[in-house]
Amino acid sequence: MPKIGDEDRLAEDRPTEDRLTPVLRPVRAGNGFEEALEQILQVLRLGLVPHGERLPAERELADRLRISRVTLREVLKVLQDQGLVESRRGRYGGTFVLDRPQPPGEGELRRRVAAVDVEDILRFREVLEVGAAGLCAADGLTGAPADQLRAALAATHDAPLAEYRRLDTLLHLTLAELSGSSTLTAQYAAVRAQVNDLLDGIPLLVRNLEHSQRQHTALVEAVLDGDADGAREVMREHCAGTAALLRGFLT
Repeated sequence: MPKIGDEDRLAEDRPTEDRLTPVLRPVRAGNGFEEALEQILQVLRLGLVPHGERLPAERELADRLRISRVTLREVLKVLQDQGLVESRRGRYGGTFVLDRPQPPGEGELRRRVAAVDVEDILRFREVLEVGAAGLCAADGLTGAPADQLRAALAATHDAPLAEYRRLDTLLHLTLAELSGSSTLTAQYAAVRAQVNDLLDGIPLLVRNLEHSQRQHTALVEAVLDGDADGAREVMREHCAGTAALLRGFLT
């Protein structure tokens, strides 16, 4: 029988794939990149693959997450850029876990996270965003309001990285304003400010921005087509992607 203190050693002796079972699961099709990144970040933060050890092979990880190896490589590239893993070639190569670096200003970010209920903020944001999208689509935007929404979308497509989050915020605020509810708009402005405080603490990921832009385009098309159900579903998926990234980097 195991002695007192043996539990940790026995857990370490378990095959890596067994240790990862509670965390790695098939992701939803809509946010494959973001949810895969969230799960692997959780693996690293929980220490399920300790510093110096190798992550499972790409084929295994892709199979567990039900994503393509192309998407997985994009996830691993982000983790490598953040100094969390290292790719090594050769017979004994693979993706190895590094000590997590302490980014500048992380103390301030942790203070912000500790001061708010992140899950509550993300839920409230989703309720407001999904509601605004549905209202705009149901009302049927035409004329100047439709042009205003198109212009806000176009601005995000042309935005340099340094301006992206500001213009992304303006697109979402435009949708809230066009919902016709001043109360909803005020509440959304307040919760978006809290979300932006958190987003400022994580890196801008080009792969994620490209995905967001596709969702933005689908969202605006659904709204202008008067497809309320479609607009709500796209917005719900979009919010879920942002939430996955924030959970991955901040929790």
